[in-house]
Amino acid sequence: MRLIKVEYAYKIYKNGTTAVADLSVSIDKGEFVFVIGSTGSGKSTFIKMLYREEKPTKGKVIVGGIDVAKLRNSKVYKLRRKLGVVFQDFKLLPKLTVYENVAFALETLGLPNSEIRPKVLRAIEAVGLKEKTRNLPSQLSGGEQQRVSIARALVNDPKLLICDEPTGNLDPETSKEIVALLDKINKELGTTIIMATHDKELVNRMKKRVLVIEDGVLARDDQKGSYKVHESVKNS
Repeated sequence: MRLIKVEYAYKIYKNGTTAVADLSVSIDKGEFVFVIGSTGSGKSTFIKMLYREEKPTKGKVIVGGIDVAKLRNSKVYKLRRKLGVVFQDFKLLPKLTVYENVAFALETLGLPNSEIRPKVLRAIEAVGLKEKTRNLPSQLSGGEQQRVSIARALVNDPKLLICDEPTGNLDPETSKEIVALLDKINKELGTTIIMATHDKELVNRMKKRVLVIEDGVLARDDQKGSYKVHESVKNS
């Protein structure tokens, strides 16, 4: 079942820079896809268009049946409810506990506590932090903070998890643990995972589908791919 369909998408900024050009790709429900490319290649713009941080200039970007290009700003919340996003810098609220950070995502939706509590505890347990629900972010390691971010993204049972350089601030061993967790979520929950990364070793080891974006276009789309970018382009 197709979850994402991008057709002839462009993103042209006001200064004339073309970040994404004539990009078309489809991603099915349940896939785990790496998105790679050099700095300035357009991969981050592509990722941001999927959760409507950036709006395509033209073309179609359809996520979970919603055409992002036609989505009004006032309706973006309808798209965000269908997916979870994990960032490089965690984006946790420093004065809230692990439980409160994860619960916050549901509280903003106006859900009653009777629904919030079981969802939050289930999400926290899924990322292996059951014993740290009352800890503040400052009391956690970087890897644990990223696990909280993943729990927050998962708490509303999204069909899609978008991860924008989720291991960028982590050491190699912790990065392996985070990607192993994402792989487990993909396999056990059936959650579609799209992960932008510059981590060559992780991509090569996982042997997942790899989308390579260069100069704003889709340069390669390989099943069980490896980390390769154009020889003339410096890796990020």
